[in-house]
Amino acid sequence: MFDVILQAGASVLLDPLTLGLMGIGTLAGLLAGAIPGFTIAMGVILTLPFTFGMSPIQGLATMMGVFVGGLSGGLMSGMLTGIPGTPSSVATTFDGFPLVRSGKPGLALGLGLWSSFFGGIISAIILVALAPQLAFLGLEFGPWDYFALIVFALTITVSLSGDNMVKGLIAGLLGLFAACVGEDEINGVARFAFGSDHIRQGFAFLPVLIGLFAFSQLLSDVEDNVKAKSPLMAKTADPVRVEHRKAIALVISNWINLCRSSFIGIFTGILPAAGGSISNILAYDQAKKAAKNRDEFGKGAVDGIIAPEAANNATAGGALIMMMALGIPGDIVTAVMLGALMIHNIIPGPSFIQDEPLLAYGVFIAFFAAHFFMVGLQAFSLRVFLLVTRIPMYVLASVILAYCAIGVFALHNITFDIWVMFVFGVVGYFMRKLGFPLAPMILGVVLGKLAELNIARAIGTSDDYFLFITRPWSLFFLLMAIVSVLFPFYQNASKNTLFSKLFVPISMMVLSFPLFLMDSPVRMIIASILLLVGGYFVYKRMSTLQAT
Repeated sequence: MFDVILQAGASVLLDPLTLGLMGIGTLAGLLAGAIPGFTIAMGVILTLPFTFGMSPIQGLATMMGVFVGGLSGGLMSGMLTGIPGTPSSVATTFDGFPLVRSGKPGLALGLGLWSSFFGGIISAIILVALAPQLAFLGLEFGPWDYFALIVFALTITVSLSGDNMVKGLIAGLLGLFAACVGEDEINGVARFAFGSDHIRQGFAFLPVLIGLFAFSQLLSDVEDNVKAKSPLMAKTADPVRVEHRKAIALVISNWINLCRSSFIGIFTGILPAAGGSISNILAYDQAKKAAKNRDEFGKGAVDGIIAPEAANNATAGGALIMMMALGIPGDIVTAVMLGALMIHNIIPGPSFIQDEPLLAYGVFIAFFAAHFFMVGLQAFSLRVFLLVTRIPMYVLASVILAYCAIGVFALHNITFDIWVMFVFGVVGYFMRKLGFPLAPMILGVVLGKLAELNIARAIGTSDDYFLFITRPWSLFFLLMAIVSVLFPFYQNASKNTLFSKLFVPISMMVLSFPLFLMDSPVRMIIASILLLVGGYFVYKRMSTLQAT
């Protein structure tokens, strides 16, 4: 096996043409990711026709470069303008943009760049080592399990609400309501359309995202003359450069957050149709819950940048695991890659890695190498993007709005999407003024349609509602949702209370139960460890309380 990996690596890394095509693809991905509204999927689809005359490994390496570059490219616009270039960089703006505004753009961009790199490398290592074993995990998930996972993800609203939980929950409900407008994807029934054919088609995610983040932010930036004439950063005369050494040191020193976020990304990538738009927010939430300085989140926290950027690049590795090992595309991008393989009469499936080991591991090595191209090309691109911080806001706002309008229109070639961006921009502006957080609303819009689709599939498949709690993965995520909702109360509780002392060990014991129900010796061992450790700490802490 090691000989096969070496041969596959040599076929990629020692071929100048393949490396050149990968570099061009990575640069194209960086540009696609940096332009709001121009998605990674769009970049890969535009690349597909150029790969028809290439060999399978050259075509996939080119698209791999677009994929990796696009995942990381979104951080540039997200941090410098507050507008996420891609849905997978939404959570990056929460702390990246405030850190840039505080006068540290070089550090913020360096953290994003190297977090993406290390997250992708961890994912690539897991991809090469465990692809066949991890792929079958995705086959265990049914609509009940996906719905439970989304319910767990929606509980992040509590963490993203900050100090005002009521306003955060209201914002989340508004997002869920926006996701319900239009035709039901299962039955085609129109809801809240009011007789309008435009509203009947619903609100596309990208116009809503760009409106809430971009338009509302730009309205805030140009609402008075002094602010409009000021640049993005106050110290425009100072030379700005990316702080690579300091960023690498911070990322490595926060290695627990880096590894945890990478594994969240890999796990989410393995689940079909989940993708980076979920993994980056999940990783951000877990980083915030585990941090000692959680009050700094939303103000430029280092962990708040490392988590989403490591997770979204790691998600690509998980999606590739499903595509290469089982022939199941994890997202739109891997679906396009699957189509490219079929054009060359290569059909991935359970036996693909054994039947075509050189091609399979060649793709894995290309994914690994693309991250080195991403670091080199983005380090150069960031210097150009930093010039954005010197432009007066009224000029910057005009250019950004033009690009946003073009990108939104290009999505479906209809002007209604531009009006959606405008309306949600105004809504976002007033929500900012009234103190409502925008992140929970975005979460509701992202996950609302997925939740509705999967609960409809679950009910349509079986009328046994107990499947939501009898299926091990569904039960596991529902219990995780309860733990997630209670976790902020645990963080704010006094250390001497019974709740604060027993919450973690009891949570470990409760979460071990669904793992025991899974037909896997490894998971039963993990469950036994959780149960024993949790039981030990419950006994010890109860004994301490009785003694006092």
